[in-house]
This record gives sequence, C-alpha cells and structure tokens, in this order.
Amino acid sequence: MRRLRLNRFSTRDLLAVAVPALLLLAAAFWIAYQFIRPAPPDTIVISTGSESGAYHAFARRYQEILARDGITLELRPSSGALENFRRLADDDSDVEIGFVQGGTADREDAPDLLSLGSVSYEPVWVFYRGAERLDRLAQLKGRRIAIGAEGSGNRRLALELLSANGASAAPTHLLPVGGIDAAEALVGGAADAAIVVAAPEAGVVKALLYARGVRLMHFDRAAAYTRRFEFLYPVMLPQGTIDLIRDIPAADTHLFAPTANLLIKDTLHPALIDLLMQALSEVHGGRGVFHNAHEFPSAKDREFPLSPEAKRYYQSGAPFLQRYLPFWAATLADRIMVLLIPVIALLIPLLRSAPALYAWRVRSRLYRLYGELKFLENDIREHYTPQNFEDYMARLDAIDKAANTRPIPLPFADQQYTLRQHIDFVRGSLEKHRHEA
Repeated sequence: MRRLRLNRFSTRDLLAVAVPALLLLAAAFWIAYQFIRPAPPDTIVISTGSESGAYHAFARRYQEILARDGITLELRPSSGALENFRRLADDDSDVEIGFVQGGTADREDAPDLLSLGSVSYEPVWVFYRGAERLDRLAQLKGRRIAIGAEGSGNRRLALELLSANGASAAPTHLLPVGGIDAAEALVGGAADAAIVVAAPEAGVVKALLYARGVRLMHFDRAAAYTRRFEFLYPVMLPQGTIDLIRDIPAADTHLFAPTANLLIKDTLHPALIDLLMQALSEVHGGRGVFHNAHEFPSAKDREFPLSPEAKRYYQSGAPFLQRYLPFWAATLADRIMVLLIPVIALLIPLLRSAPALYAWRVRSRLYRLYGELKFLENDIREHYTPQNFEDYMARLDAIDKAANTRPIPLPFADQQYTLRQHIDFVRGSLEKHRHEA
C-alpha cells in the first residue's frame, strides 16, 4: 500500500510537469504550422510563344524534365513576349511562368512578378536584300521592314531601335509580320529588310542565314547600343560559325542582344522554383553560339527582381534535400522540418529543465512543512509559557504526522527523514523549555 501511494504521488507530479510542457509544445507546433506552405501542385502553366519558336522548344524540354518528378507543365502558346507578360500580369490568369524578352516589359505594370534569370541571348538580326553593304539601321529609312507581329516583343524592340535611328516613321513602311512569315516576305521580295530578335537556333534565323540574296547586317556601333539600352549585351558571331563549308557568316559580325528571361508570379510554390532552376540548368547549361558552357541560366535580368529561391540556387546550387532525395520526398521532408525545428528548439530546454521542475514540485511539499516548523520554533522561543505547552506539542505532532504520512517518491525519501529529525529537534527544544520553566 505504501509503494502504491508513492507511485501514485510520483505519477501525479509527473503529470503536473508534463501536461504544461505538452501544451507548450502543441502551441509551438501550431504556430509553426501557420508558416508551412501547402504541398506543391502537380500542374503548372507556362506561356511560351509561337509553337515554331525557340521559347516553345525550350518549354517542351522543361516539360520532359519536370515529368520525371511527376509535375505536369502545361504549354500555352502565345503571340510572343508581350502576350506572355500580359498573362503573367493578369491576376485572373492561370499562367504562372512565361518567357519575356529583355526590354519588352515594364516592371511598374506588374510589380509582383519575379525573375528566375536569363536563359539565353536573343540577338537582334537585321537581314536585308541588295548589293549595298549596310551597317546602320538609319540606312533602312524609307524601306519595307518586317518588324514582327502585333503583340510581340520582337515588334516592340524593333520599333524602339528604329526610332532611336530616326527610321520608324514615313516614308519607312513597317510590316506587321514575324517569324517564318517575315523570312518568306523578305525572300519573296515583299519586304526589303527584316528585324528578327531570336536565338540562333530559331528556324527563321537559320532560313535567312542560308537564303540567297539576303545579307546579315554587321553593327559597327554595337557597343553604342549596349550603352544606350541597359538590357542589351554585345555579342559577336565569328566568321564561319554557322557553316564552315559555306563560310556563314563570311566575316566576323558584331551584334547586340537582349536576354530571354523567365518570369514567374510570386505565388509560384518555392519547391517548384527549385525544380525549375534545375531544369533550366539542364537545358541551357551547355555551350552555345554566343555563350560558354554554364554561362546560362544566369542572373542577367536587370529589369525584374530575382526570386529568393533563384538567387539561392545561383549561389549554392540545388537545395540539399533535392540533391539526394526524389522531389516528392524532399518536399515532404522540407515541410516536416519546418514543423520540427521550432518544436525541437523548445523541446531541448524543456527536457533539460523538466527534472529540476519535477524535483522542485516534490520538495515544495516538504518546504511548506519546514516553513510551519520554523514558524512554530520561533513562536516557542519568543512566547513560550507553561500554559501553551500542550498547544505547541499538538501543533508539533500535526507537523510530524504530515511529514510521516505525506507520500514522497523514493528518490526524495532521505529529505523526508531529515525533516522528521528536525521535528524531533524542535520537540526536544520544547521539552527543554518545559523543564526550565
């Protein structure tokens, strides 16, 4: 029976310490849960561009890579960079990713958009017909120029460049055609020149580089354009790079290029951003006509702020968990860690302090008896009279009975016996006062 009482008392003390600690941990768990984003969706939408263009080709490769981890990338063709930007800027649009050409979008129109960086150079190619060698856009004044379809980034940049050279107004005739249609217009004689902003892999570029009677303009003032327009970079196409046998181009050709940038809505799940960054490295990390290996993707986009996840990727690579675990396992572990880190941070000090709290709770029962005993001893010393002897003895016996019957866990039994010895000491002091009186 005595052991049962000891155990029952010990359990009660343990619960008195454990229950508040568990409530505190539950509160920490709930607070941490508020900061956990839901699991990433398994479908995202990207606005690409023309189905025959480089943007769409890039997106198809992303689609294949993301499919390995169970993510469906839905491709949404468009008229070009401007339509991609409008879709991203529209809060009601389900498009979360889009290719936007440098210099074709205004951040003020969509301040919440973020950049994943640049994926390639998109040189400004100016093709023209005729025997005369041209090296300045001003020389196109009065001619028929294909500048790209309405709503395309190609058209916006072409107009900006022609305007800077005083060649955008009459008598210049601007044709709203782009892509393969622009190539056909130039080769067929419906246009005198075509301004094409595209990667060298684009079909329209390849077609015009090999077309008979079509020349590629060399910009002898390419550096000046990169100073006037901060989104342009100088690039050079060395002689014979496209075709050594046919010697295309026939001479080193200086060009300038904006970058193809990948923009996202700030609502895109961070885990998907990490996965996208790895896809970008796989698709664009190789060597190209105008860049070295591992030059892209890069943080060359100067118009939109870089996503925090993209910035971290450029600095240290893929997240640690995604390097060694499948995507689904890495995201699950990452979410669990968000919960466990604050809980563990709280649990460690609780575990350290729990034994002390438990010991304090047990000893507090003895300390209360010590307080009563000390008060009684002082009262005896200052106010003892023979008439009070029986009252003092009764109070002392009550303290002794409480110390003797109060259940105490076995590890603290020595302190119980010490208290009883001190009670006997006070009892002896009381007897001494009685004999002296």
